[in-house]
Amino acid sequence: MACTSAALLLVAAPVAVYRLADPERLELDDAARQTAPGRFVRLTDGYTHYELGGSESGRVVVLAAGFSVPYYIWDPTFTALTQAGFRVLRYDYYGRGYSDRPDTNYTQDFYIRQLTELLNALKMTGPLDLVGLSFGGSVVTTFADRYPDRVRSLVYVDPSFRTPGATSPLASLPFAWDFLTAVFDERWWADAQPRDFLHPERFPDWADRYRVQVQYRGFRRARLSELVSNVSVDQREELARVGEHPRPVLVVWGKQDPSVPFEFSVSLLELMPQGRLLAVESSGHLPQLEQPAVVNPALIEFLRQVSQ
Repeated sequence: MACTSAALLLVAAPVAVYRLADPERLELDDAARQTAPGRFVRLTDGYTHYELGGSESGRVVVLAAGFSVPYYIWDPTFTALTQAGFRVLRYDYYGRGYSDRPDTNYTQDFYIRQLTELLNALKMTGPLDLVGLSFGGSVVTTFADRYPDRVRSLVYVDPSFRTPGATSPLASLPFAWDFLTAVFDERWWADAQPRDFLHPERFPDWADRYRVQVQYRGFRRARLSELVSNVSVDQREELARVGEHPRPVLVVWGKQDPSVPFEFSVSLLELMPQGRLLAVESSGHLPQLEQPAVVNPALIEFLRQVSQ
């Protein structure tokens, strides 16, 4: 224990000095929300930031974002789908973007409660087309497993799922929270975001856009809670059950994904034999941004076929 404490101190001391310039200096309050695009709705755990667009009579498509980038990660897709006549909803998870950062455990149940309450608040009770990017794949899978009658089709874009080993073993250690609090700096996280692209030079402002959310208090705590609260969650049984459902499934994957390797698509399609694969060349982890001319037409075609 003494060695562990000493090691923690060695890491924490320089980081503590660095934290004198803590970026979390603003409150995400009514004044801040007035500067944000989109809309807000108050749910059980706080305000959720969302955007709803497209034809009011169109089929509802829900876009679930990745682990930490706000809903703007769907910009080209949102525009393409609304122009194609769909009713499209995108939103920020709690702890991200302009949604509140409640001081709680950021568990899988927490995210499903947010999505369920948001849909109910917007009176979206009919069958939905769910599109999950990266971490969003985990969210839409759990939702589809718990509410199968509410999901018409599933689209996975370079998805990641909660399985043993997906989170660093460090997160399960008794001192994990103290250690992560000491070493985690959200500015480093922002600097790392462009690595998701095959060609990050084409997105020169990506890290700066990310930093906007970092300035609001609670961002770091939410990210750390996410890491620690879900270390033992295993979605493999959920995936198997969802795969047994006959609903249509589209799997989109960047061939050069550095975060969730393309080879993982084989395992997912084995669980979902009804799934179709769109392998996107010249793309990293975010094919909807790097290759929108490939992804968006394929997505629209898939959704239209589902409705026939």
